[in-house]
Amino acid sequence: MTDIIAPSTPGSFASDWAAWHEQHEAQRASEHGFLAVSDLVWLGPDPVRVAGIPGRWAVTGGTGSADGAVTGAGDAAERVTVTVDPAEDHRPSAEPLPDLSRNGVAVRGTLTLDPLAEGTGVNLRAGDIVVEVARRGGRYIVRPRHPRNPLRVNYTGTPTFEPSAAWRVAGRYVPFARPRPTTVGSVAPGLEHVYAAPGQIEFEVAGQPLSLTAFNGASPGSLFVLFTDATSGVSTYAANRSLALDPPDAEGSVLLDFNRATNLPCAYTDNATCPLPPAENRLPVAVEAGEQTPKERRVA
Repeated sequence: MTDIIAPSTPGSFASDWAAWHEQHEAQRASEHGFLAVSDLVWLGPDPVRVAGIPGRWAVTGGTGSADGAVTGAGDAAERVTVTVDPAEDHRPSAEPLPDLSRNGVAVRGTLTLDPLAEGTGVNLRAGDIVVEVARRGGRYIVRPRHPRNPLRVNYTGTPTFEPSAAWRVAGRYVPFARPRPTTVGSVAPGLEHVYAAPGQIEFEVAGQPLSLTAFNGASPGSLFVLFTDATSGVSTYAANRSLALDPPDAEGSVLLDFNRATNLPCAYTDNATCPLPPAENRLPVAVEAGEQTPKERRVA
């Protein structure tokens, strides 16, 4: 291993990692975190029902597919509509459904949502269930987040490699001349994601030069990478792992702390549309750091 960045004070690395990991686990298993997702329904022009949620859901104003196939880039004019008929949703012979609401106001009749940009979503409520409506790969989806979803209720934590300062690796961020559109696959068959990659990160492991294409992170200037390595499908989840990075400094220096490599939602549930790493981010070395394959997938 080369270009290692050691912890600044004895014990700080281990305690900092433990605090980060505890917070990350709490967020994942929160009341409406991704472990609470109980279903994934692709919407098209034909109205459909979502189990446990009031209303009939459809896409209007475009050319959506009714068969659930994930095709095309979608239509910017498409909108999601949900039509709620209390008489239908509260039939005596059926289990009562919670009222659907938006911003605390019950939905009656037809609600038409504004068009959503790719990768975004809005939340409605149905009792204690958050009903996520989102746009992925040019298509609209509905994903209920149920606090009592068995995946969340039975979750006992994700195994990790023992944290090691040896996997805090110094890197250099090299921006592209202009952001590079990068199309990657998805765990959802037929779905693609397109990111604007601002640059790549160069680093070394055991003297071997490596690089990763980077995407923009959640906060200004930050980055994240999707990758696989020689542990993928062995001790770590086969499809992908993710690593968030702080903004590079003025000289382009950046820290890759692989101890904080995390699983994406697809590592736990099929109700996900996670992106796959670009081909160049398949590392030939074994990154024995960060999160391992969840117990839930090992059982499966």
